[in-house]
Amino acid sequence: MLVYDGQGPTERHGPLEVRWAKDADALLERLAAEHRQAEQVAIVSSDTAVRGTTGLEVRKIASQTFLGELVPPSPPATVRGDLRDRLDAETLARLERLRRGER
Repeated sequence: MLVYDGQGPTERHGPLEVRWAKDADALLERLAAEHRQAEQVAIVSSDTAVRGTTGLEVRKIASQTFLGELVPPSPPATVRGDLRDRLDAETLARLERLRRGER
């Protein structure tokens, strides 16, 4: 779940929920208190006051540390989308020989 200060609609993107709150710090503290006994909770914030009030059971991560721990996504498989993608290997090999002037 992501919690932001401000106003906006609650949204769901797959398993990720995005919430807006007038006081995001208070919401984070409440959510951590409600969930820390039943599941793993981590607070990502550079605000030391927020990290200090969420309880011992909650993992606290500074924003810069969190960014450093992120693993970049794998690049998507490249698809050319041209004729080569629709030909079988034998035809492709024959065409390549023709291109090179071979028989």
